Amino acid sequence: MVSEPQEKSRKQVKVGRVISDKMDKTVVVAVDYLKPHRLYRKIIRKTNKFHAHDEENACRIGDIVRIEESRPMSKMKRWRVVEIVQRGEEL
Repeated sequence: MVSEPQEKSRKQVKVGRVISDKMDKTVVVAVDYLKPHRLYRKIIRKTNKFHAHDEENACRIGDIVRIEESRPMSKMKRWRVVEIVQRGEEL
């Protein structure tokens, strides 16, 4: 039997840090990226925040997570947590 090659998903995938886990089954993930200024070319750090669905409430503040685009789950949630890449520091 010949196995078919797996199709690559067209969904966007981002890696970021959990900055809030106060909501039920939802985390806020901050994704940082570097972008040059359009005129002066100085490298500027930009941050976008995404609300992501966390079904098991497994994520904690400080965790590094991988999120993937998904169908709209609420007014703000358009992403879901795929995996926890690294656990954050415990206080």
